[in-house]
Amino acid sequence: MSVVVFEKITGVRRWSEDLQAKGESVGFVPTMGALHQGHMSLIDRAKDACDHVVVSIFVNPTQFNNSEDLANYPRTYDHDIGLLKSVGCDALFYPSIPEMYPKPEKKHWDFGLLTSSLEGFYRPGHFDGMLTIVQKLLEIVSPKQAFFGEKDFQQLALIRKMVEVESLPVEIVGCPIVREHDGLAMSSRNVRLNEKQRIEALAISRTLRRVNEESAFSNPQELVRRGMDLLSDAPGVRLEYFAIVNAATFQPLTEWPENEEAVALVAVYIGEIRLIDNMVINKKR
Repeated sequence: MSVVVFEKITGVRRWSEDLQAKGESVGFVPTMGALHQGHMSLIDRAKDACDHVVVSIFVNPTQFNNSEDLANYPRTYDHDIGLLKSVGCDALFYPSIPEMYPKPEKKHWDFGLLTSSLEGFYRPGHFDGMLTIVQKLLEIVSPKQAFFGEKDFQQLALIRKMVEVESLPVEIVGCPIVREHDGLAMSSRNVRLNEKQRIEALAISRTLRRVNEESAFSNPQELVRRGMDLLSDAPGVRLEYFAIVNAATFQPLTEWPENEEAVALVAVYIGEIRLIDNMVINKKR
């Protein structure tokens, strides 16, 4: 099946507007490429919910606070277009940097702990760049629904908040983390892991599972210490953070909330490769 490729804003905007003028719905999956089965699961969800699906591939420079990370981010266009064809994606929006940023642009967002903690603290400027480009993409494509993976849990919470504050007419749909057979969360960065690092990275999901199991008889503070100890002792793992927070507000927890969800979030380095993961560990008990 062929995929229509748009490199210009005017082209994808007209495509979406024409379809919606006929009463047909458009689902949108924004990505930075290096597609994998996690992305395909988002496309499948979009296909189930909408009449047409468009994917964007844009490695957004304004959300990288490390120039080496930007330079090393995998770019696999031929592989990506093959995957999109195989799952019946209708269209690809593949803009250049000058197309998206004819002049420098980076808005500032302040949503309290949602923007300042964890990823916001360790990657200053990242969320400003991410939210700027997501808002631009949503306004260009104007989809009925946009689909994002829950692996980037904080990002998803922020996108929902931004859409609410900006009154954008789109439903943000969160989709479950897709994991490899051994538990490693699928990520475009995984392709940069060598064989030894790939094994070392399993400490992330192993720790999250252990914390989840122990949540029945330990409080959040005890589990944070437990998670930090497990990851600090894991070979090849350099811990950046391990936290348990309220899933809605990102307030760190001392006790389990009765009617709200708690989530454990982690970021580590395996060599020079930064990986994140999370697990909801208190499902409104």
